[in-house]
Amino acid sequence: MPRRAVPTGTPEEWLRRAKSNLVRAKQVKPVGAYWEDLCFDTEQAAEKAVKAVLTYRKVQFPKIHDIGELLSLLEQSGEKIPEAFWRADDLTQYAVETRYPGPTEPVTKKEYREAVALAEKVVKWAEKIIWPRGDK
Repeated sequence: MPRRAVPTGTPEEWLRRAKSNLVRAKQVKPVGAYWEDLCFDTEQAAEKAVKAVLTYRKVQFPKIHDIGELLSLLEQSGEKIPEAFWRADDLTQYAVETRYPGPTEPVTKKEYREAVALAEKVVKWAEKIIWPRGDK
């Protein structure tokens, strides 16, 4: 298992970064861009949102791009993970596998839309934990 790093940055900064990635993911697809590239930002949004909650809960985590493993660490710390959010691990494939030429199938517009919707849910969930009164 990778060595766990002490979280750096504040939960709020992790969440602001997650929201920034979400904004980029939702932009109009530029001519010549791949859906895969926009999906990378959905993965980053969800990953950083989970890392925001881990940091908020003072849970150390490794420098990885595995949303499932990050959610498991959070659950082990006592955080209740809504059942539907385990699907966020599906976004992990966009962190590496789909970003380079290879055997993976091209991402479709439908898959992209699903990825955005999932990332939005994870970011909103993290916001409710970190900014429970809507403080930002």
